[in-house]
Amino acid sequence: MARKNSGPASGLPSQRQLRVGELIRHVIAEILARSEIADPELEAMMITVPEVRMSPDLQHATIFVTLTTGGDASDAVKALSRHAKWLRGQVAHKVNLRFAPELRFRYDTRFDETARIDALLRSPEVARDLKRDDDEA
Repeated sequence: MARKNSGPASGLPSQRQLRVGELIRHVIAEILARSEIADPELEAMMITVPEVRMSPDLQHATIFVTLTTGGDASDAVKALSRHAKWLRGQVAHKVNLRFAPELRFRYDTRFDETARIDALLRSPEVARDLKRDDDEA
C-alpha cells in the first residue's frame, strides 16, 4: 500500500502536525469564546480561530485569527500576543504534549481576499465582459 506524500519532504504538514494544530485551535477558540482572558480590548472583539499551523517539530504554533465584529486586526494580534505566555500555559494544561509550543498570532487575510475577489466578480465591468462572452458563444 502506497503512503500519501506528507511531512517535511513533501512540504505538506504531517497528520501529527494537523492533529496537534486542531487540538490547539479548539483550546484557543474555547478560551476566546468564554472570554477567559481578562483584557477589555479582547472582550470588545469577536475573534475566531480558523486555523493553527504547527512547525514540523511541534515547537511553534502559528495561530491564525479573524475578526467577525469590531476592532482592528492588528490590535487583536497585539493583544493576543501580550497574553501568549498565559495561553501557552493553558495549551500545555489541556493538550498532552511533551513540550508546549511557542504561540505566534497572525491575522488571517484569506477571508478579506475572498471578499475582494467576490466584489470584483460582481462589479459592473466584469458583468459586462461576462455578458459579452455569453453573446459570442
